[in-house]
Amino acid sequence: MSAPAAISDFDAIAARLRRWAAELGFQRVGISDILLDEDAGHLRDWLQRGLYGTMQWMARNDDKRMQPERLAPGALRVVSVALDYGDDDDEQARQTLADGRRAYVARYALGRDYHKLMRQRLQKLATRLAEEIGPFGYRAFVDSAPVLERALARNGGIGWIGKHTCLIDRNGGSWFFLGEIYIDLPLPVDNPAQAHCGSCARCIETCPTRAIIAPYRLDARRCISYLTIEHEGAIPEELRPAIGNRIFGCDDCQLICPWNKFAKRSGESDFRARHRLDKASLVELFAWDEEAFLRRTEGSAIRRSGHERWLRNIAVALGNAPAAADIITALNARRGHPSALVREHVAWALARQQARIMDTS
Repeated sequence: MSAPAAISDFDAIAARLRRWAAELGFQRVGISDILLDEDAGHLRDWLQRGLYGTMQWMARNDDKRMQPERLAPGALRVVSVALDYGDDDDEQARQTLADGRRAYVARYALGRDYHKLMRQRLQKLATRLAEEIGPFGYRAFVDSAPVLERALARNGGIGWIGKHTCLIDRNGGSWFFLGEIYIDLPLPVDNPAQAHCGSCARCIETCPTRAIIAPYRLDARRCISYLTIEHEGAIPEELRPAIGNRIFGCDDCQLICPWNKFAKRSGESDFRARHRLDKASLVELFAWDEEAFLRRTEGSAIRRSGHERWLRNIAVALGNAPAAADIITALNARRGHPSALVREHVAWALARQQARIMDTS
């Protein structure tokens, strides 16, 4: 990275960056330095306690995560951006969670994958700046490298890290994506956001699996998002009942957060629900074969889980669903699935369904 030799007004450059970012659809922009000493200590302790589960990538390159200049030599500042994805559907989300026959997919995954959209816009932002001032050093990231994005965004004033570990903007809630550009320009930095959770502990109290073991401390091994998306093996039996009908991710801690009454509603058509994922039944989605799964999840964050884990997750949800003949029929159709992982979860779900029927007979 090497900055242009002669720039006289970095304040003006920062102002232009903010204006261009808004024109590209980003709702928030923050500029921070690259110092993360306190957050590095928090991360180091979290890793040492093994709270990252099987996410080995969290333990790799931790030096680059804690020291941005190791990831992007020459970087002096981080431009963080936020893109709203929330829709006016909080009540609908709660209704889905309350209906044990329907499938719950985390709000962020209902539409198209945000990574490509945000990367393209970040590249446009960097290109626009280069056209204005000449070549400069930069690297853009959207979940594509070891980046402590929430800490950097907090330091840039975008929001504070809540007790559930999500970032919260007091004027816009927490339903937004983050992206970053590491740059070698000494732009003026913003004031870090101050925390406003106060004594509220609703997110801790509402977590179905008690994954938030203390304020600002998440045990990923108990987190439904981790279990249904990142975890590759069997879901621990003791946690399966608490998963309910959540088949890909979990939003409970955000749905309960009082600050989300200020959440901004996104106008991005790419983030609208596809293939009825906001209304579909568990039986309907369980019937997708691998070809249908791959076709209907093209361009979606859901595809990363793969068809095997998709079936595993839905089998758990079917085991938690109210007793019904069509659910048992759907589970029986998968009893001989080639995957031992799927068969094990189907057997568990069938036992739960049959026990429920016995209890009501």
